[in-house]
Amino acid sequence: MKLFAFYLSLLLLFPGAFTTKAAVQSQPNDTPSGDTIRTPHLYILGIAQDAGYPQAGCEKQCCTRAWNNPEQQRLVTSLALVAPSKQHYMLFEATPDIKTQLHHLNTTYPGYKMMGIFLTHGHIGHYAGLMQLGREAMGAMTVNVFAMPRMADFLFNNGPWSSLIRFHHIQVHEMKDSARIHLKDHYKIFPFTVPHRDEYTETVGFQINGPNRKAVFIPDIDKWEKWQHNIVDVVKANDVVLIDGTFFQNGELPHRDMSEIPHPFMEETMALLKELPAKEKAKVYFIHFNHTNPVLNPGSDARKQVLDAGFRLAEEGMVIEL
Repeated sequence: MKLFAFYLSLLLLFPGAFTTKAAVQSQPNDTPSGDTIRTPHLYILGIAQDAGYPQAGCEKQCCTRAWNNPEQQRLVTSLALVAPSKQHYMLFEATPDIKTQLHHLNTTYPGYKMMGIFLTHGHIGHYAGLMQLGREAMGAMTVNVFAMPRMADFLFNNGPWSSLIRFHHIQVHEMKDSARIHLKDHYKIFPFTVPHRDEYTETVGFQINGPNRKAVFIPDIDKWEKWQHNIVDVVKANDVVLIDGTFFQNGELPHRDMSEIPHPFMEETMALLKELPAKEKAKVYFIHFNHTNPVLNPGSDARKQVLDAGFRLAEEGMVIEL
C-alpha cells in the first residue's frame, strides 16, 4: 500500500513518468538558430549562482581568474524554452543578467518573440531582472509572468515590482503546485514545490515536456533528503535533469557555516546517483554554480571528477532538444 502511494505521488508530480522514451542526449551547440533546429528545445542562457561569475567584491583566486579572462565569465542561471514553429520563446528566471540574455536570444533567434517568464522563487538571481521590463528600461507591455501564490503576492505588494503590474508592464499568472500550465504549444509545463530557504516566497522546480522528451529544472533546493521525492526516481522518470550544483563540496566557504545555506553538494548528489547506469547518469546536468565552485575552472580536478563519473555540466549556449 505504501509502495502504491509512492508511485501515485510520483505520477502526480511527473505525469507520464513511466512512458519515457530512451533519451538520445543532445550535444552542445554554440550557434543554434531557428533555421537549424526545428523542434522545441531548451537554450541555456546562464549557469552561475544568483550573483554571477565572477562575483561582486570577490578578488580571491576563484574570481580573479575570471576577472582576468573574460571568456571564463558566466551569466546567472536561466533557460529559454524555444518553439521554432511559433517563432517565440519563454524564459525560466528573470535574472540580473536578463538584458544580455535577451540580446543573446534576439541575435540567435532573430524575429522571435518573448511570450512569458516562469519564476522559481524570490531570491535575487531569479526575479530581479524583471526591473528591466519597466518604464525606466524596456517599457514592455503585459509580459506574462508565471509565479506561485506567495511569489505573486510579493510582486503585487512590494515596490518596485508592484509598479510593473500597475503600469501593465507585466501580467502575473498564479501557478499551482503540480498543476499543468496550459499553453497553446507542443509542450506542457508543471511547477512543483521544493524545500528551500523561503524567506519571501515558496520555491518551485519545473518539469518541461516537449513532443518527445521531458526535462526537469531544479536550480535551487535544500538537501535532497528534505524533499518528498527520491532524486534517483526523478532521474529515471525523465530524459534531462538540470539540478542544483551550487557547491561542489563542504568547506567551500571556509568563513561561513554552510549549514545555513543547505544546498546539496555535488559530491553528495553524485554519491546518491552513483549506482545508476551510464545512460541514466548522462541525463544529469549540474547548473547554478557558486563563484567558489571549482567546476567553473576548466582545468580543475573537480570538473574532471564530475565528467569522469558520467555526469554533465551545463554550459551557456547549450541546446537540449525536447
